[in-house]
Amino acid sequence: MPPTLLLAEDDRAIRHALERALALEGYQVTAVADGVEALAHAHKSPPDVLVLDVMMPGIDGLQVCRVLRAEGDRTPILMLTALVETADRIAGLDAGADDYVVKPFDVEEVFARLRALLRRTSPGVVPAAAEAAAPKQTVSERYLEAAGLRMDPQARRAWRGERELELTRTEFELLELLVRNAGIVLDHSTIYDRIWGYDFGPGSKNLAVYVGYLRRKLDQPGASPLIHTVRGVGYVLRED
Repeated sequence: MPPTLLLAEDDRAIRHALERALALEGYQVTAVADGVEALAHAHKSPPDVLVLDVMMPGIDGLQVCRVLRAEGDRTPILMLTALVETADRIAGLDAGADDYVVKPFDVEEVFARLRALLRRTSPGVVPAAAEAAAPKQTVSERYLEAAGLRMDPQARRAWRGERELELTRTEFELLELLVRNAGIVLDHSTIYDRIWGYDFGPGSKNLAVYVGYLRRKLDQPGASPLIHTVRGVGYVLRED
């Protein structure tokens, strides 16, 4: 069965375009125009994943997210937002969202973030067509593999090729986050929230310091670097 997806977006053009694209990607999509409808559908027929616009009339996406989380609903939620300030992004994560995409967005980024969410929360429900088109990355019961790296989260061990990496707790968690989202650009705020639980602010160098530590341990003479900086946005793990 294809994974079910509930899309709530008040902009008719965006809603229809995204609904068509998601359906072609292999999702069974229910599209609604506001938060009231979104809650009604989520209660009536819980989907595998939700995509919520932040700014909607009546009940907005943040309120929908808060209500579902207060009810104990742990369905993964991807937020769509035109708000780019750090405080706005933090508000979405604090409301219980799992990830977000800033408008205007590339639909391929939406697909990639949905794949990552479903792999983490509902293994086996990623659309077959989407999985085939995704960057090569395997997640077995025990090991994570991407870009020539292998990780064992249970034993907290990691290797590049045959070389085992000596990582601190924070370095391991940061690398695990990048490996689980290989090929996806993770912005600074998302990384701060996932690793440290809060954003240190735009002036902080904390993340850059830890990325530097990881690069020194990962990089090999003559081999391509694995962690790439996307200026003004964040970091991505990939092989060039």
